[in-house]
Amino acid sequence: MQNNITAPKAKIIPKNLKKHKETRVDNYFWLNDRENPEVIEYLNQENEYYKSMTSHTKELQDNLYEEMKARIKEDDSSVPYFYNGYWYITRFETGQDYPIFSRKKESLSADEEILFNCNEMAKGHAYFKLGGLSISPDNKFASFGLDLVGRRIYTIQFKNLETGEILADKIENATGGSVWANDNKTVFYTKQDQVTLRADKIFRHKLNTDSATDVLVFNETDDTFNVSISKEKSRKYIVIGSGSTLTTEYRILNSDTPDGEFVVFQPRVRGLEYSISHYEDSFYILTNKDKATNFKLMKTPENKTGKKNWTDVIPHREDVLLEDIEIFRNYLVVEERSNGLNHIRIMPWNEEPDYYLPFGSETYSAYTTTNIDFDTDVLRYSYQSLATPSSIIDFNMKTKTKEILKEQQVLGGKFDKENYIEERVWATARYGAKVPISMIYKKGLNKNGKNPLLLYAYGSYGVTMDAYFSSTRLSLLDRGFVYAIAHIRGGEDLGRQWYEDGKLLKKKNTFTDFIDCSKFVINENYTSAEHLYAEGGSAGGLLMGVIINEAPELYNGVIAQVPFVDVITTMLDDSIPLTTGEYDEWGNPNNKKYYDYMLSYSPYDNIKAQNYPNMYVSTGLHDSQVQYWEPAKWVAKLRNLKTNNNLLFLDTNMDAGHGGASGRFEALKDLAKEFSFLLDLEKIKS
Repeated sequence: MQNNITAPKAKIIPKNLKKHKETRVDNYFWLNDRENPEVIEYLNQENEYYKSMTSHTKELQDNLYEEMKARIKEDDSSVPYFYNGYWYITRFETGQDYPIFSRKKESLSADEEILFNCNEMAKGHAYFKLGGLSISPDNKFASFGLDLVGRRIYTIQFKNLETGEILADKIENATGGSVWANDNKTVFYTKQDQVTLRADKIFRHKLNTDSATDVLVFNETDDTFNVSISKEKSRKYIVIGSGSTLTTEYRILNSDTPDGEFVVFQPRVRGLEYSISHYEDSFYILTNKDKATNFKLMKTPENKTGKKNWTDVIPHREDVLLEDIEIFRNYLVVEERSNGLNHIRIMPWNEEPDYYLPFGSETYSAYTTTNIDFDTDVLRYSYQSLATPSSIIDFNMKTKTKEILKEQQVLGGKFDKENYIEERVWATARYGAKVPISMIYKKGLNKNGKNPLLLYAYGSYGVTMDAYFSSTRLSLLDRGFVYAIAHIRGGEDLGRQWYEDGKLLKKKNTFTDFIDCSKFVINENYTSAEHLYAEGGSAGGLLMGVIINEAPELYNGVIAQVPFVDVITTMLDDSIPLTTGEYDEWGNPNNKKYYDYMLSYSPYDNIKAQNYPNMYVSTGLHDSQVQYWEPAKWVAKLRNLKTNNNLLFLDTNMDAGHGGASGRFEALKDLAKEFSFLLDLEKIKS
């Protein structure tokens, strides 16, 4: 039983927000100030309320944590990959939270050289993340980024790999990644706007110099675009990418002449998306040019890069989405998607017949992984399904033979994939759209409407939610849960049009698809409203916010992780990180048409006096993507207006950001909280 404790009540300070001659009243706008001690006090009160109300589940949380941790191989290591004379390995040691990055020269039997032991580096920090590790072409230096807050703001530093010395060079407010020119002393990196955190500038840094003297080589002045820097797999070109939701543009520079000028590949044209890959004397271009909604592959000479010179290699197809390519010296590898499933196509350059890798399941995901070696016939890819642990496979494209290098181990001796059923079913949404749902459950399940079912979805930015294996998910499946992923519009699961039909002025399709999928699993007796649970994070948290306003009666409980729920206020504030780049996804509410449409579904603005499901809401104080005050305000308003006594929890990580805790196993504690929330509700129901 829950303790009889009074929930925190945030004070009401009305603030009038005026736009388009309309006024919205926000009673909790004051929570938008992390420097205000009263705000911190309120968040701490909510945390204490959550802990007190769930104290009876502490043993369950601990058991779940230990159970999930016990399935994971603690002394695990990545599959080594070979690059520029060295084998690179990331490994973990028993009892340690953070990775160790190492390498071995020429042979896997050579002595290990530890590049970074993050367990040592993380000592004394509540949050620690090392990212953007990059090795100089002569293998003597490493550049790396450190984030000690969780706000995805990195400091780039350099290490002499021969002496172990950390150089004095320090580059603040960077995205973390960096790219080496071929001279082994010039590095290009990306900086962020300190207020909005938009990646907007590319700088050139010379090793052993003060970063204050770094040269600005590109400044993206359009605040709807973000920039990045990379190096072509052929190593011949350094590339500046500039992109918004709908438009991309690239600039290229020969890696041998880092002090030269970047040249525009193809000037930006609104609505034209393209990406480039260099091979021999040409560039291959993945693009939506000529209304190629599902993208096509084109080619152009490296000295004539404008779109007038592009010619078709793989034409556009209405039923096949072209997702990505990998270029090798002897092969072109194409990643495609049709009927909601991904396929890997091998195309030899010598005009031998092309072919597809064979996959058997209907709930799988397969994708190329670490393929940075240009001169090889071996393609490395990953395969997994809802019931099949992830495998890393080397496929010899010449002999057509494969070697499974590593299959994710599920420790404990209890897991057998044959004990589970995988299904892909199709729900009919309103107006006739067929929405696929991938699901897994234990054998012997009776479709009697009494099974707890957790339905997950995201549904934004064209992000595809492929069916993937999770050893932690077994803690629900083995306790009788059905786990399902709804591949709703707003993702790109069924091609580019599937995404187009779930954004801007069609965004509500995302929400109604999820509600209709919920009704489908109820009507098909997989579950019932008494046992149906929904989960979504970030933009998927927006989805959760809408469905509890529109169809609260369908769900017994909802988990909303770092939810984006205050749509209008956030999208009108262009000082908030990422906002301006979001206009092509959600619309710009400075335009009355988009303002009205967004206001009609914005979860925070549409809370009303009605019954709401049980809810667990999580956020991070330092989140740079969805600011903590969105879920805080949302919960405060829900507390004030909801008409039943169902649970409502706000759990704020006071040390972390959008991705949650940084430690390898700390994240399992967050998951244990979510699972115990669901299992406790089922216990209450029973």
